Amino acid sequence: MVIQRWQTLWLLVAAVLVGVFCFVPMALVSTVEAVPDSVTWLYPSSMPVFLTVNVLTALLLLLAIFMFRNMKRQKTVILVSMLLMLVSGASEAIVLCGWDESTGKVEWLGSIFLLAGAFAFAWLAYRSIVSDEKLLKAADRLR
Repeated sequence: MVIQRWQTLWLLVAAVLVGVFCFVPMALVSTVEAVPDSVTWLYPSSMPVFLTVNVLTALLLLLAIFMFRNMKRQKTVILVSMLLMLVSGASEAIVLCGWDESTGKVEWLGSIFLLAGAFAFAWLAYRSIVSDEKLLKAADRLR
């Protein structure tokens, strides 16, 4: 019996996507009142709590790679990181949708798709772990 360890690859890709998300601009704010055509880039690093949540998510995903001996704990860590990704995406949407239009026009730059991709890869990793557990249970029944 061969256990497929695809979850390692999926978790690594998800961690890289969350890490890239931390340093990619989320939105472009252009103001027209004070200085004509003034442009401000919004980064996750400009919001310390938001950056902390995303760095914690990336670290949890990297940590989950090395928890292969305890699949139950590995699945729990992946679920927590998926929850943090959802919270991060929702908070980005709330910040950008709740932006006051009198201070400037907000243009989304699509960084939310990095979080969506990371969530998809984390889900693939979770499903791979469940599949490996089924393989192990089937092999134990044969013994």
